[in-house]
Amino acid sequence: MPYFAYKGRNTAGELVSGVLESADSATVATQLFASGVTPVEIGTTSAPRKAGAGLFGPRGGKVHPTEIMLFSRQMHALLKAGVPIMRALGGLQDSTVNPVFQDSIRQVREGLDSGHDLSASLGRQKNVFNAFYVAMIYVGETTGRLEEIFLRLFHHLEFQGFMRAQVKSALRYPIFVVVVMALALIVINIFVIPEFAKAYRAFGAKLPAITQWLIAFSDFMVQSWPVLLALLLGAIFGFMAWVRTPIGRYTWDRFKLGIPVAGKIVLKATIARFARSFALATRSGVPIVQGLSLTAATVDNAWVSGQIERMREGVERGESVLRTASQSGVFTPVALQMVMVGEESGSLDDMMDEVADMYQREVEYELKTLSAQIEPILIVFLGVLVLILALGVFLPIWDLGAAAFKKQ
Repeated sequence: MPYFAYKGRNTAGELVSGVLESADSATVATQLFASGVTPVEIGTTSAPRKAGAGLFGPRGGKVHPTEIMLFSRQMHALLKAGVPIMRALGGLQDSTVNPVFQDSIRQVREGLDSGHDLSASLGRQKNVFNAFYVAMIYVGETTGRLEEIFLRLFHHLEFQGFMRAQVKSALRYPIFVVVVMALALIVINIFVIPEFAKAYRAFGAKLPAITQWLIAFSDFMVQSWPVLLALLLGAIFGFMAWVRTPIGRYTWDRFKLGIPVAGKIVLKATIARFARSFALATRSGVPIVQGLSLTAATVDNAWVSGQIERMREGVERGESVLRTASQSGVFTPVALQMVMVGEESGSLDDMMDEVADMYQREVEYELKTLSAQIEPILIVFLGVLVLILALGVFLPIWDLGAAAFKKQ
């Protein structure tokens, strides 16, 4: 059968692409719609090149969360249609382009052939399926609702991807502004100020203290830029290595939540992911203690994960979810009230869904007004920067005429 390259957008609006083997483009479109992807472009292409197995296994990089999301939706559709699980996995293995994911599905099928359960087979692929995903599959197997669990996981991963994109959007603008301002300072100190310094020295003008400081700093940057560049690169790589350590990751994740304006958006998005994950776990029949332990790993923030682990320890001691949540210092009073109602009414999963929806709406609103919130801070910072540069660079110009006349 021919191969078709496609581009489309998932329900979160993200652009996805790939290659599928099918009889015609209409069948490809049907498969994409069934997977929650709206096709934008479909065209014929050559067979995808299979990545060879290297010394440490198949090459091809990591498995993107979108691929796992589509896998979950496709498994739901196939199982709902009555397709045997081995045949469903075989079809998905053949249609998967990513060689790493393809090899993972193959190993899952081999595990099933060996007599293992699906959850146990998925659990062996720790680099692809996390503990939360495996636990949900185990619940689906034991309750006989596997196809329903796959659909819930699809919506869960879709929500996780959406909130992750929201966090990136919240941080992208301030980071971009800071980087641009840093580059502007570098250009001014290396190319602009030295030219003014030559003019000042030619006229022999007496320079104000602020101008002398700016020229000295500019001379230092011009003469020492290779050392400064090496220190900058060393700091970047050192920071990346430090963040990979447990204490570095914990410290950095906590610091991110304190960033003005953007920090509160990151926190709300993180709590929304936790609330949605916890609601899915409890609704699927996972005990509260185990659900807290599993969802702590899904929030993608070491500090918040630590607070959730403390909630789990409190629940194990016999405390209520409300009490442990209020002690964590993470939830707002409104969210705590919703947790209280959920515990008292026995509908904690529904209330956690409400908490997730509430935080999601707040994140979307905060992002819409992000520019308006950051602009006053940037205006003040730029005003101070421009004032220093104006006084330092242009203040001596007022005396250049007198200096030139005196020199004559």
